[in-house]
Amino acid sequence: MNKIPLAGFPALRLRRPRQSAWSRRLYAENKVSPDDFIWAIVLKDGQGLREPIAAMPGVFRLSPDEAVKAAKLAQSLGIPALALFPYTDADGRTPDGEEALNPDNLMCRAARAIKDAVPDIGLMADVALDPYTDHGHDGLLRHGEIVNDETVDILVQQSIIQARAGFDIIAPSDMMDGRVAAIRAGLDADGFQNIQIMAYAAKYASAFYGPYREAIGSSGVLKGDKRSYQMNPANSDEALREVALDLAEGADSVMVKPGLPCLDIVRRVKDAFGAPTFAFQVSGEYAMIRAAAQNGWLDGEAAMLESLMSFKRAGANGVITYFAADAAKALDI
Repeated sequence: MNKIPLAGFPALRLRRPRQSAWSRRLYAENKVSPDDFIWAIVLKDGQGLREPIAAMPGVFRLSPDEAVKAAKLAQSLGIPALALFPYTDADGRTPDGEEALNPDNLMCRAARAIKDAVPDIGLMADVALDPYTDHGHDGLLRHGEIVNDETVDILVQQSIIQARAGFDIIAPSDMMDGRVAAIRAGLDADGFQNIQIMAYAAKYASAFYGPYREAIGSSGVLKGDKRSYQMNPANSDEALREVALDLAEGADSVMVKPGLPCLDIVRRVKDAFGAPTFAFQVSGEYAMIRAAAQNGWLDGEAAMLESLMSFKRAGANGVITYFAADAAKALDI
């Protein structure tokens, strides 16, 4: 016997479009593809080197020749860009991080090798001093304080050196005030008007960076913490002020970091500015999913793809992630 719907019961049953796979695809509001990924790669000096990172199962420190292989794989999978980060051991670090200004440093050599082999792939350069300083901070340390303006002068030089090496995107992660405007002016004056700047605009002082610091060799040398220049995770309105400043100073795109703990910030930034907005799925987020999957606590592939979808749903144009190659293979587009 047919029942008459209760008064006020909606005629539309929201479960109808969920019944079939074709229908779920048709009704999907967001989609993830390899086009959305920037693959985060950690570099280390050497030849034929693929050194496992203990805190990040499945991620390796790659020598430049191995990074070239990764670039070729990325291109074959449809991943448009790589983000490079250098490992430096304690012997290679100095108080002022002079290696950042070496035009033949690891980052520059890897960039040239990749561009020679895969000229059409995008390359993003991290701009900060923490891989090179013996205190592990992103800026210059003077009498126990990270000094802003002197650091910015060094970051401008670092950015120009990286642009000359072939990087397409300069991504300052240091969180010094005024560095985007200074870098833009420096690049333009050196003839690099077309080099993009992706500002780490809303970068929080997060516990989720721990595995990355082990990956680049700074965890054992970091003195103190970075709360005097990275953002307080309690703050949301402040993120909008940071983004507004970086866009006004000439950033082509902005980034929110970390990713999953800051989906609300991604949404607010996208709604407020409509600018190209990226999220960084950082090392701790990667490690949690990998570790849980290795212990059989969740379906690793499903969790990986769901986490990446969450960034798109929040409004991100793309994601910097260590999962890029694995996700591209899983999507099989």
